[in-house]
Amino acid sequence: MRSLLCAAGAAGILWSAAVVPAAADEPDGFTISDPRITESSGLAASRTHPGIYWTHNDSDDGPYIYAVDGKSGRTVARVTLRGIGDPRDVEAISVGPDGNLYVGDIGDNLGGSWNHVWIYRFPEPKRLGDTTVTATQFDVKYADGPRDAEAMMVHPKTGRVYLASKKQGGGGALYEGPRRLTTSGVNTFRKAAPVDLWVTDGAFSPDGSRLVLRSYFGSRIYRWQDGRPKDLGSVGVPVQQQGESVTFTPDGRTLMYGSEGAGSAVEPVGLSDEQLPDAAGDDPANGDGTNGKDGKGSSDTELDPAFIKGAMVLALATGLVVAVRRMLRRRD
Repeated sequence: MRSLLCAAGAAGILWSAAVVPAAADEPDGFTISDPRITESSGLAASRTHPGIYWTHNDSDDGPYIYAVDGKSGRTVARVTLRGIGDPRDVEAISVGPDGNLYVGDIGDNLGGSWNHVWIYRFPEPKRLGDTTVTATQFDVKYADGPRDAEAMMVHPKTGRVYLASKKQGGGGALYEGPRRLTTSGVNTFRKAAPVDLWVTDGAFSPDGSRLVLRSYFGSRIYRWQDGRPKDLGSVGVPVQQQGESVTFTPDGRTLMYGSEGAGSAVEPVGLSDEQLPDAAGDDPANGDGTNGKDGKGSSDTELDPAFIKGAMVLALATGLVVAVRRMLRRRD
């Protein structure tokens, strides 16, 4: 009887190993463990260091940017910015096509009373470790007067910078910066499109074909077309203490959502169908232009290779059990 049970147990193990779906390509979330990061307000996936996310505190921290490991949640570098003034209300971070990190000191908790805000730019460090870098500071204003904003996005192809104003109950807008930022004068941002969302952060997909804007409790994704956003609808948002940040993973297939607070979590939400950036949707590995999670392009009659393999293993294991039973009967 022991042989029979062992055979059955082995069959169960083999079956489980064969047919339990492999982990999806969607990355795991992580928890920011650095006690110095208590108000993570922006998030950007590194283009130079795979698996690394750049973040910063909201205010009262100083000119510091942190590199966080997306697997362990551990800080692997703190970058100190020199050559700039005292940061006032840092709200956003983005990676540009020029290999630079852009930091948006664009918040205005007084309801839009600052006559100008700032953007800082510095090269993304080639090596990770605590370091000090010289940053360039740009003066920014809005063509239609001061605004409170928490979202800054740098287009990954054109390098143009965009800001999204924050206004409760709608009435916000997407603002477009000049073709190139300059240090010789004020950079004026002009309204490009209305945004009916209380925006706390935003990000372009790595290929520049999608724009996501999030609020505390919701998120919308847009197709970026001719320099303007075309609304594609809402996207899922995890329940978080205070939803403050969002970025695309480097492959564009997943959104990573961050929150404020000590030990805050960064959580993934996979994209599908037309939410997927053009480059991700054309990935031949998927066949159907989706992330394999909610896709509808595959045939209903097509069997997954893992299922076929599992069925074969089960058949062999069943045959083994039957053979053992016959052996036991002969002994009896």
